[in-house]
Amino acid sequence: MNTHPKVVGIVGSYRKQGTIDQMVSAVLEAAAARGADTEKIYLLDQHIEFCTNCRHCLQQPGPERGQCIWQDDMDALLDRLEAADALVLGAPVNCGQVNALTQRFIERTVVYGYWPWGTPAPQFRQTQLSRKAVLISASGAPGLIGRWAFSSLKSLKALARRLGAKPVGTLWAGLVNSQDQTIGDRTRRRAQQLAQQLI
Repeated sequence: MNTHPKVVGIVGSYRKQGTIDQMVSAVLEAAAARGADTEKIYLLDQHIEFCTNCRHCLQQPGPERGQCIWQDDMDALLDRLEAADALVLGAPVNCGQVNALTQRFIERTVVYGYWPWGTPAPQFRQTQLSRKAVLISASGAPGLIGRWAFSSLKSLKALARRLGAKPVGTLWAGLVNSQDQTIGDRTRRRAQQLAQQLI
């Protein structure tokens, strides 16, 4: 029986080895050093169709997530996330929001809602936050301005809660103005602190 905690990281960036990828990796590496089993998933490598807002998944009663009409990678991806003890969710800022790749994934997590036709408002199927999450984002703006002006962390926080995870900390990189920018020692130290909170 495996007693090691499982930590799964999501990289929502278009760039492998970019800033978001490096920060997610730093948290996962620190978690692995504390004995966790880790896995990193690139949304770029997943076949995820666009949500059509047909609300088919929202009509199905019960505590389990609804079934989507699309037969793509999303169902298996959510299985992997649900099996994790902790999550690391990373996405960059594009035009003040999370990028479209991550937003497409977020929209497909509507399967965790229940909203039958004729009822006034949706409900979440599960309200218990049984796992922890670290939220990661980056922008070309300075860190303090980016955190205040952009909504990426807000979107990632909502995503974490939809996945049954309570955010325990954030990691933000500002002034990201180069494709090959390398994260610094201060960011790595913060990643180690966040990994400690996850495990």
